[in-house]
Amino acid sequence: MVTEKELILGPRVPRELLQKERQRFLMPTLFLGGAGLLLLISIFLPYWSLTLYAPQYPKGLQMKVYVNRVTGDVNEIDELNHYIGMRSLKEAAPLERSLSIIIVGAIGLLALAAVYIHSPVAAFFAFPGFLYPLIFLGDLYFWMWNFGTHLDPRAPLSHAVKPFVPPLLGEGYVGQFKTVASWDVGLWLAFLSSVLIIIGLYWHRKVYKPLLEQELLAKAKETSSKSA
Repeated sequence: MVTEKELILGPRVPRELLQKERQRFLMPTLFLGGAGLLLLISIFLPYWSLTLYAPQYPKGLQMKVYVNRVTGDVNEIDELNHYIGMRSLKEAAPLERSLSIIIVGAIGLLALAAVYIHSPVAAFFAFPGFLYPLIFLGDLYFWMWNFGTHLDPRAPLSHAVKPFVPPLLGEGYVGQFKTVASWDVGLWLAFLSSVLIIIGLYWHRKVYKPLLEQELLAKAKETSSKSA
């Protein structure tokens, strides 16, 4: 009888087989472990950058978005946004910023934990890491939409600017302002992590599925012989 623990953790690799085909069994560990490590590293790097050009700032104002904070010329950008009725950038995503390090860290650790699971359950551990960069971009877009389409009508220039949503990537225009958005190194690491997870799960299935099938077949034969 296969226990729940065995179904979750999957079959153990026989020592003789591991020594004979060490490189093949190393592949899912390298890819899934690398994916988890890249996610953990990305916590400390900027994910998204924005440069705002205005007549009074011809060289542009820059800000960088990390998972838990925004750095750069935030105060100056907030002053310009105040005139068109946009709320301060410091008010955006308060819950996400407060929990982001814990959440991203947990997602990275789940991908690392998938290395030690030799059953299809590993995909459930790694899948949040695959989705994470898309979730980040979706949340970023939501807050930009929220701020850009809910302008304060009492602001001095509120009637001169229509509701808008800055682009996630590339150039955008708001009245006489120009914005240039780019994905930064942290987000690229997160996307690379997603690619490594797909490759890692491919190798995981290729390596461990035959062992799992053999173990289930052996258990079934053992149960059949005992009941005969």
